Amino acid sequence: MRGIDKSFPGVQALRGVDLILQSGEVLALLGENGAGKSTLIKILGGAHAPTAGSVLVKGEPTDLSTPHASQAAGIGIIYQEFNLVPHLSARENIFLGQEKARAGFIDVREERRQALELFERLGTVIDPEQRCSEMTVAQQQVVEIAKALSQDARILVMDEPSATLTPQEVERLLGIVRELRDQGLGIIYISHRLEEVYQVADRIMVLRDGEHVGTRPTDELDREALIELMVGRKLENEFPAHTPQIGEERLVVNGLSRGSVVKDVSFSVRAGEILALTGLVGAGRTETVRLIFGADRPDAGSITLDGKALHLRSPRHAIGAGIGLLTEDRKGQGLVLIHSVRENFGLPNLGQFTRWGFVNSRNERRGFGSFVDSLRIKIPHQEELAQNLSGGNQQKVVLAKWLQRNCEVIIFDEPTRGIDVGAKYEIYLLIQELAAEGKAIIMISSELPEVLGMADRVLVMHEGRMTGEITDVKSATQEDIMNLAVA
Repeated sequence: MRGIDKSFPGVQALRGVDLILQSGEVLALLGENGAGKSTLIKILGGAHAPTAGSVLVKGEPTDLSTPHASQAAGIGIIYQEFNLVPHLSARENIFLGQEKARAGFIDVREERRQALELFERLGTVIDPEQRCSEMTVAQQQVVEIAKALSQDARILVMDEPSATLTPQEVERLLGIVRELRDQGLGIIYISHRLEEVYQVADRIMVLRDGEHVGTRPTDELDREALIELMVGRKLENEFPAHTPQIGEERLVVNGLSRGSVVKDVSFSVRAGEILALTGLVGAGRTETVRLIFGADRPDAGSITLDGKALHLRSPRHAIGAGIGLLTEDRKGQGLVLIHSVRENFGLPNLGQFTRWGFVNSRNERRGFGSFVDSLRIKIPHQEELAQNLSGGNQQKVVLAKWLQRNCEVIIFDEPTRGIDVGAKYEIYLLIQELAAEGKAIIMISSELPEVLGMADRVLVMHEGRMTGEITDVKSATQEDIMNLAVA
């Protein structure tokens, strides 16, 4: 890709970007949220046309004006949100639009044979007739990769492929990436998890504010230098230092249960405390905080806040009681993507911005504007649709609406998933500032370095139960947490 420019109304997304990918290599494409990574790969995938610049495949100028043209050029894009039809089988998804026909009928036997060959090439056993809706996220990802390979892709782009995977599934994914590299594919790997990048990438390319700021062999770029290249400044530590001022108990959960997913869970959170709730995916962490937020009804148990018993029948009651939840799935549950960022900010705060049944947009705009500045939310204007923002900026919009609400208990469910290292640091600072104000903070995280770097106390769950508590977090190790997580 040579001299790629891309502009949108009011935004210059890319400026003169060059990218070179060789066969048989993994090129990590890194940068902060909003740096231009997604725009660049959408140009490669034929979803966007560049304002200027050219693309060459095997030395030949190549037309990538449509997704079909991109596929014909041997380029396969696996986006963070999968493009699978849930009620169709793995086989049907792989060959959708390119069905194998015989005498005017779909040759199911041939499709099944080719699907099995593709899964064998990827070192995975999957039933080609299994519906995608019944698969794990990791299995769906393999189907996406098989779909790209079925179209003879020689260039594979993977956008945050490990974001929702367990540690074991991540290891298997990285093994597949290495196998495909050894088979001669050129792979562009986008991730905010730097430890993965160092495990799998041959070279690292960094974008910052829409410009290419450097490409270097992985072994020539240590973690500190890489972070500096990404954010444009030195970060002395990935996790800001803080001295907690922990007070009295604020939120007390006792005997909370719901079916087989949450079993007799009891804990408390104190004023000024950052309590981490961790465990393997499926341990019951999200299910527990959904009960605290009133999104689900418990079968048993009680919740008190500042000594007052809460009877939460819905999120509305929880919000009214002073509880806020930044959901794990910010796109599906934290935002209304087709509404503006201003409207999303105002949704839980309509009582503050409404008079005589009408929303005072001026006050709403003024209230949101203060957070745009303080949280450094990158938007061209407040009427920008939430779906057009990068993951980090979407997370900041969700955070802004709860800050405006001035919640006393704030639950962060995977607060930095899919967010770059610079934005992570800003969110860590915000969490610490909220704790310093006496708020009770619950943080769910699957990233153990994040748990150890941020928490004042750690609770570990396994199969719906609390299996351990770590109070001396500074002396704890990732192995200590994992031992409790698999107990």
